[in-house]
Amino acid sequence: MIPLHLALAHCLPELVLAIGALALILVGAIRAKPSDRLITEIAVGVLGLAILTLFDGKGTAAVFDGAFIDDPFGRFMKVLSYAGSLVTLLIAQDFLAREKIDKFEFPVLVLLSTLGMSMLISASGLIALYLGLELMSLALYVVAAFHRDDARASEAGLKYFVLGALSSGMLLYGASLLYGFAGTVSFAGIAAAVKGTASLGVIFGLVFLLAGLAFKISAVPFHMWVPDVYEGAPTPVTAFFASAPKIAAVAITVRVVTSAFPGIALQWQQIIIFLAILSMALGSFAAIGQTNIKRLMAYSSIGHIGFALVGLAANSAAGVAGVLFYMGVYLVMTLGTFAAILSMRVNGKAVENIHDLAGLARSDGTMAFFLAMLMFSLAGIPPLAGFFAKFYVFYAAVEAHLYWLAVIGFVTSVVAAFYYIQIVRIIYFDEPAARFDKAVPVLRAVLAASGLVVVFLFAYPAPFVTAAAAAAKSLF
Repeated sequence: MIPLHLALAHCLPELVLAIGALALILVGAIRAKPSDRLITEIAVGVLGLAILTLFDGKGTAAVFDGAFIDDPFGRFMKVLSYAGSLVTLLIAQDFLAREKIDKFEFPVLVLLSTLGMSMLISASGLIALYLGLELMSLALYVVAAFHRDDARASEAGLKYFVLGALSSGMLLYGASLLYGFAGTVSFAGIAAAVKGTASLGVIFGLVFLLAGLAFKISAVPFHMWVPDVYEGAPTPVTAFFASAPKIAAVAITVRVVTSAFPGIALQWQQIIIFLAILSMALGSFAAIGQTNIKRLMAYSSIGHIGFALVGLAANSAAGVAGVLFYMGVYLVMTLGTFAAILSMRVNGKAVENIHDLAGLARSDGTMAFFLAMLMFSLAGIPPLAGFFAKFYVFYAAVEAHLYWLAVIGFVTSVVAAFYYIQIVRIIYFDEPAARFDKAVPVLRAVLAASGLVVVFLFAYPAPFVTAAAAAAKSLF
């Protein structure tokens, strides 16, 4: 039994987030200001401190009777999730202030959701998994409808809540079946109970569990909430949905299948391949006719989850490393793109139509260049970071002899390139639309930083690739 003080040391990032969130609730209530930028700045500091604590961790340790695991895989994914939450708070402040909804509750909800993500990533049992998932999701339901006076935001929050409750029920039903047939809730115990062969009840439990997780990662056919919620929610919230929670959901999906079901890999591989193919296909074809850029990014995110699942389907350390690298690059591309979307304002009013970008190269060459680089990277054009992300997952699939899956991935990637390149065409070759207002410095900084990463990552990818490989190896 690990002493309590050592167990808490392995949960230091979670303690920082929990104490920070509770303290900010108290400070916000005492200050009672209608607009509170200070709380957001402190929340950014709390997330930064939590990231720093992750770099002190070494090795692997399971605490709290094996329910919580601290390992390189978890620390890698937590860094990505925390970074997504931190950047979301930075790019959200100006939008929230303009819409007069910059309440102190927003950064607190982001912190609480991030705490749930952190618990989810380190979950090593079904109960811990569900607790982390619900803590993350309950805060997300609220921030989706945070703009209470906007009918679209209220509708988005309601849709996400109803479908989220349905997915939680499916996940719980799967978990109960697994507990009933395996006799334990720990991933290690389930792996020992279903080693080699699995009963029909275990297979049903696995299917329902993965269906619940597929909703959280927005994989087809559990994607129905994504376009409407992405379009209706406030844009910073959409950026949050597309980044940090998705990283956490992918992390627990990878951990569940590799830790709890290594003995029946053939069964879960079929499910993952099915989800990957449908997600790549729908994400590539459904986005072609979209005119709203947030809705287009919704279908884009579905497609990218499909590409990431190709690496997981390989069921190897190289495949999981590809997934981790892919999600890191996806995070950078997504946050940069949403920083550009938040910069799309004409006479103080936010615009979301893709054709509002027409002629951007003539009115704001810097923004046009970096947004074009992000679009090329999302399309997988070499030598940008998005190309190497897809290369790693496809190569892992080829190594696992899943040649046809890699071919489908390549073909759908080519189809998806059409709508990304179309945006670049609109930016550079169409007649100029109304000029955008001058963007706030933090949005330009995030856009520029993201653009530089995707352009120059090929020059020195070693630290990121090595960290992803080490994190993946800890699962096998």
